[in-house]
Amino acid sequence: MRGGLWQLGQSITRRLVQADKKQAARRFFASEADLKKTVLYDFHVANGGKMVPFAGWSMPIQYKDSIMESTVNCRENGSLFDVSHMCGLSLKGKDCIPFLEKLVIADVAGLAPGTGTLTVFTNEKGGSIDDSVVTKVTDDHIYLVVNAGCRDKDLAHIEEHMKPFKAKGGDLSWHIHDERSLLALQGPLAAPVLQYLTKEDLSKLYFGEFRVMDINGATCFLTRTGYTGEDGFEISVPSEAAVDLAKAILEKSEGKVRLTGLGARDSLRLEAGLCLYGNDMEQHISPVEAGLNWAIGKRRRAEGGFLGAELILKQLEEGPKIRRVGFISSGPPARSHSEIQSEKGTNIGEITSGGFSPCLKKNIAMGYVKSGSHKSGTKVKIVIRGKAYEGVVTKMPFVPTKYYKPPSS
Repeated sequence: MRGGLWQLGQSITRRLVQADKKQAARRFFASEADLKKTVLYDFHVANGGKMVPFAGWSMPIQYKDSIMESTVNCRENGSLFDVSHMCGLSLKGKDCIPFLEKLVIADVAGLAPGTGTLTVFTNEKGGSIDDSVVTKVTDDHIYLVVNAGCRDKDLAHIEEHMKPFKAKGGDLSWHIHDERSLLALQGPLAAPVLQYLTKEDLSKLYFGEFRVMDINGATCFLTRTGYTGEDGFEISVPSEAAVDLAKAILEKSEGKVRLTGLGARDSLRLEAGLCLYGNDMEQHISPVEAGLNWAIGKRRRAEGGFLGAELILKQLEEGPKIRRVGFISSGPPARSHSEIQSEKGTNIGEITSGGFSPCLKKNIAMGYVKSGSHKSGTKVKIVIRGKAYEGVVTKMPFVPTKYYKPPSS
């Protein structure tokens, strides 16, 4: 078991570093003191957090529990993550929706107020600049969260397009929520524990929905979403109230919800079949190749109007040349860049994320293969350190999702 735990920790650390390396290459940190710290930094250290550099921040990769124990506890009880390194921002004005729809694939106009969806910022070649959760607060207010490692390029991209849009008379402004922190509360105890801290009825807030509400005495942006496949919430809280809120959540759970780091967060999202930008999505990978066809709204398919639409809509019609798929494999866990071969030994693709699943107790991975080799049940070979091991294409998510949806859905 010790060997399996060590392999899991090493695999996750490598995967997170891989996702962050392109950002890190653009920066030089003279010492750990140069890393940015969330307002919960001292709280993490006091609770045994093992801090590591990630996207320019000092973040906990794990606490006193092993990554395996933390992963299982999230699915059985609950986890509290500090994700304040991510960037929340608001777009406001009567033209904020038509502006954003030039940059993303989602049908933002079609969202009901107070609902959101996963989307992708695309480039002119149809590649993925970043993935993001976008929420239509009202018809003239959009709230979105972008990845920490993509913050600089995402904000520059938005601003680059915003300037000419406003110069032509577009009614648009933006605000970056650096005054707020972001907590993710995930797992079966997320809702009952959070209910202790608010008067709002959380049973009426479904997956993908957003509300502004008082939680533990602070005005928070609450979205029922997450990155684990479990029911849960992302809570944007004024930074001065973040530590008190984290303490209150842990206290109300009577020790069952535990502080959880980036290590378990990565194994949870892999089990849920969710992409890690920088590994499973890149500038040269389209949303269609990444298997996110469902995120392209029906109206957007008909009208286009977003960057790279011509290529993306052509892929929807004709099918992409490569596709993201899941795998279960034998031998050691597959790693990013491991070669995928057909049974005959010809190259058909590459692994982008892989590791040992703490919940399934088997090796899981995702990667890209040539179309035709993507069907569930297709047998493959995965090359690890020069040796080929058996694998099989498997439907994702590997672990069933437990999103809280209306009874009729």
